[in-house]
Amino acid sequence: ACVCHGRCNTTFAFLVLRLCSVTCDITDGNAEHLKREHSLMKPYQGVGSNPSSQWDFWGSTLVTSSYVRLTPDERSKQGSIWNTVPCYLKDWEMHVQFKIHGSGKKNLHGDGIALWYTKDKLHPGPVFGNQDQFLGLAIFLDTFRNDLHGMDRSFPFISAMVNNGSVSYDHGKDGRSSELGGCSVEIRNREHDTYLAIRYSKGRLTVMVDVDDKNEWKECIDIGGVRLPTGYFFGASAATGDLSDNHDIISMKLYQLMVEHTPEEENLDWTKIEPSVSLLKSPKDNVDDPTGNFRGTPLTGWKVFLLLLCALLGIVVCAVVGAVVFQKRQERNKRFY
Repeated sequence: ACVCHGRCNTTFAFLVLRLCSVTCDITDGNAEHLKREHSLMKPYQGVGSNPSSQWDFWGSTLVTSSYVRLTPDERSKQGSIWNTVPCYLKDWEMHVQFKIHGSGKKNLHGDGIALWYTKDKLHPGPVFGNQDQFLGLAIFLDTFRNDLHGMDRSFPFISAMVNNGSVSYDHGKDGRSSELGGCSVEIRNREHDTYLAIRYSKGRLTVMVDVDDKNEWKECIDIGGVRLPTGYFFGASAATGDLSDNHDIISMKLYQLMVEHTPEEENLDWTKIEPSVSLLKSPKDNVDDPTGNFRGTPLTGWKVFLLLLCALLGIVVCAVVGAVVFQKRQERNKRFY
């Protein structure tokens, strides 16, 4: 799966997502649909705490002319950068160029980057440098495995979470109980540019990555039934603990998607929508394998009991039916003598 990069129409690019691969520059995009008030680009003008700024930052964040470093390669650091202009687009696409790198060897680095679309901004906390029990959407680029029992996936791992403010992110389980989907991707210490795209349109959330220097998108997450309000803020945060990395944001570019909505949808007050996901089953009933494909969770005790009970009932029903059929055949045979 891939998409055109460069001076291509962003909307058209995602419509032909699975059909084409064209080499261009992902970070240019169509200027007509680029929303500069929600975009962070070199040389990062309009970043700071003054009233005219469109982006503000916190913690260990360092803004240079080439990158925004959320955390240095040092222990126990937290940093974030946030768009201070609320976004009222119903359909949008965010392209993020990032770089995660450091001196730590394999499995000796952490913790990762989180990308946000949430009601609140600049609220430090334990979830990759941001607050827990947030309202909105989070995309986690998790580079460190906390759950030693979750060996069915490799790290780094990218996952998505939608929260209505009532759910806590479980660091000990790497957020599995609340994740909507994800994939394993090599995003650390790459010698080339690394990109991630988040697309939200018509209730569908899609996350794509371009990290192999092939100028093409690969699908990581694709989920329907997602409801997100307008008027929230875009941001990025990162954290280090006992292990560390440099977590850099090179650019965040937001594009408006030109999508038609029904009159009923247009008349809705989108600012009043509660973040939610309509799933046939709970996210905690899903576990992603290292290739990003869903598979069922192992059978728990009560599931085994129900399975055995159903099997026993099936045997009993078959036995009764068999006995009735056998008895009728016997009676029929007697009439021939």
